[in-house]
Amino acid sequence: MKECRSNPLIENCPIRNVVARFGDKWSLLVLLVIDGEGVVRFNELERMIPDISPRVLSVTLKTLEADGLVGRKVYAVVPPKVEYSLTDTGKSLIPVVNQLVEWAKANMQRVMDHRCAYASMV
Repeated sequence: MKECRSNPLIENCPIRNVVARFGDKWSLLVLLVIDGEGVVRFNELERMIPDISPRVLSVTLKTLEADGLVGRKVYAVVPPKVEYSLTDTGKSLIPVVNQLVEWAKANMQRVMDHRCAYASMV
């Protein structure tokens, strides 16, 4: 049997353990929408991001909450009221995300051109 070895460098890698958690299709968008609204309810998020399914939105919010990027406040009312907002940690990430957005806007055409050129070579 193959021995399982751990690599502390990889296990403690910030890129693997932090960025990978919000590097999915939806997390950054959810963070930006919450940042823009300040405080937002689940149904409002669903309306603002119409192509995300309720299940995926729920999983995304739970992941962001588990990582301390999003706070969840539950009100003891009927029907239940739940609000989401960015934590201080989440707020500290927004300038970095905005830089990434600006980079994407500035370089999208070049990236698309390279994709087309690459696809024609393969």
